[in-house]
Amino acid sequence: MFDSSLIELRKFVAPEFIFGNGALKLVGQCAKNFGASKVLIVTDQGIIREEWTGKVIKCLDEEGLPYALFSDVTPNPRAEEVMTGAKYYQNEGCNVIVAVGGGSVIDCAKGIGIVSKNHQNILDFAGVDLIQVPGPPLICVPTTGVGVDISQFAVITDIEKEMKMCLCSKTLVPDVSLIDPDTTLTLPVDQTAYTGIDAFTHALEAYVSNASSPLTDLLALDAMKLLYSYLISTIREPKNPEHRLKIALGSLEAGLAFSNASLGLAHALSHSLGGKTDLPHGECNAVFIPYVVRFNYDAVSERYNQIGEAVGLDLEGLSQYRKKTMVIDKISGFQQEIEALCKLEKIRISKEDIPVLARKAMKSLFIVTNPRPVGVEDAAEIFRKAI
Repeated sequence: MFDSSLIELRKFVAPEFIFGNGALKLVGQCAKNFGASKVLIVTDQGIIREEWTGKVIKCLDEEGLPYALFSDVTPNPRAEEVMTGAKYYQNEGCNVIVAVGGGSVIDCAKGIGIVSKNHQNILDFAGVDLIQVPGPPLICVPTTGVGVDISQFAVITDIEKEMKMCLCSKTLVPDVSLIDPDTTLTLPVDQTAYTGIDAFTHALEAYVSNASSPLTDLLALDAMKLLYSYLISTIREPKNPEHRLKIALGSLEAGLAFSNASLGLAHALSHSLGGKTDLPHGECNAVFIPYVVRFNYDAVSERYNQIGEAVGLDLEGLSQYRKKTMVIDKISGFQQEIEALCKLEKIRISKEDIPVLARKAMKSLFIVTNPRPVGVEDAAEIFRKAI
């Protein structure tokens, strides 16, 4: 007889997405389908220089759709930028948002939409399911591939508190994402590394999360295989379209996995460090991943062994101690090779900062889904080892 108690209830949320070379060209048609009368394009100066914003504008022009441009978005977007963008959206009489850029641009665009409909400070919505009214239609054209364009999360920096605040709500899931690997061909090598290791961390933490499910497991494992196989070669050959497509696919799968299984300790630590230093999020993740894997391993050893096998290890017949060593070494070696290729410098902060950073990390939503219980001293000890 079937035992239904063996199946835990799990929710899976995903937007419509169109994946493949040339997907960007559908942005005008999508905006028109959503009844756009005027579009707010949210982007940044780097994307404007690379002409991807111009290509989006051309598509809107072809559909006869007017637009306003908001490009005052910085890496690790600030609450003040969201509030300014929401006011601009309303003053311009827009009714659809198109985000063209990386995770920071997309997070800012999500925030602009939510504020424009709920008329509160974006930081009021930090937490889980605190957004009452969905934002206007949101179309994403991601240019880095970190999965924010298909997730139910947004991360906004509170400058005053030096903290990255995480928002989680299905109202943050975009209406459609146009995932065009061509847009990543102009991504600089260092950003390729940061965003790639971020996507890998998304998949890894989703797989060991205590909120994982069979569906997120499938996506996370395949994402790690793709990202492990192609990230280093993409850093070496950044104009290789086949490799860029594989990275985009891996990042998409990782995004779907973490959006539904959540994340863990590495992201909690990264958000705390990023709020203090304003460093790229992926670089922060790269610092912590080997230490977090070591911390978590014994709690879900079989899961980490499966990750090791997914990225090429043969662990059959080995002792548990040997498996643990090989898995940690494999993941650490991947991170170190990426660091060496991109000549990333070791992050340094004052020892006096560590207790505060550890306490802030403990406030993260992602502590709850880490596979091993975490205390403030555990977080502080990882900071001391990693930094």
